Amino acid sequence: MPDKRSHRGPHPDDAILFTDQMRAVLQQAVADMGWLLSRGYAGNSSLKLVGDRYNLKQRQRIAVMRSACSDAQLVRRWAAQIQAENSRGRSLFLDGYNLLITTEAALGGGILLVGRDGCIRDLASIHGTYRKVEETLPAIGVIADALNRLGAADVTWLLDKPVSNSGRLKKIIMEFAHEHNFNWIVELVQSPDKQLVESDRIIATSDSAVLDGCRQWLNLGQIIIEALKRDRPVVLFDLSQVK
Repeated sequence: MPDKRSHRGPHPDDAILFTDQMRAVLQQAVADMGWLLSRGYAGNSSLKLVGDRYNLKQRQRIAVMRSACSDAQLVRRWAAQIQAENSRGRSLFLDGYNLLITTEAALGGGILLVGRDGCIRDLASIHGTYRKVEETLPAIGVIADALNRLGAADVTWLLDKPVSNSGRLKKIIMEFAHEHNFNWIVELVQSPDKQLVESDRIIATSDSAVLDGCRQWLNLGQIIIEALKRDRPVVLFDLSQVK
């Protein structure tokens, strides 16, 4: 069935699956999964153990998986993180879909997860095809505002070439950059993750695999969401710690 969504908003079940009461359960599930991962358990088996223990639905399990990490991963990610004030005047590589979809979800009222590592992640999925939504252009504008405040020297967006409509999205981003005189480059690459991990530039992403391999990264998603919170409601679901 074609994807006919016009917003990157919440799933119909999210109001039931992510209540304030369920938050404590999911926080404990993230803590338990982090404990298992830190002791060598595989990701899939850890998620099944935790999900079965707390009787979690599939979407809740995805939230736990995206929010958890091992102690070693946490230490490694924090050590490689660049603070915003240290990114001024430097070159940035953006994990394009990763950053854009999270920002679209924020503008569309979708649930955002605060993971154990402090990164903000969404529950959206593009399933191999990107569809422009009403939040797309506003999201690019919000990202642009954050980049301007950071004072990046130059910015390169990396988009997954195998994802359908990546060429159309590249055109949208480049037209926006041209209109506002931004020094942006947009590249379609076969494997953005590989290029991001191998780059010596500062990486803006919340992708766990990239965070575990890149040399240095900026938590640009958090910077963007914190700025959005000052002007509008943002649905943040903090799973970073047991309260």
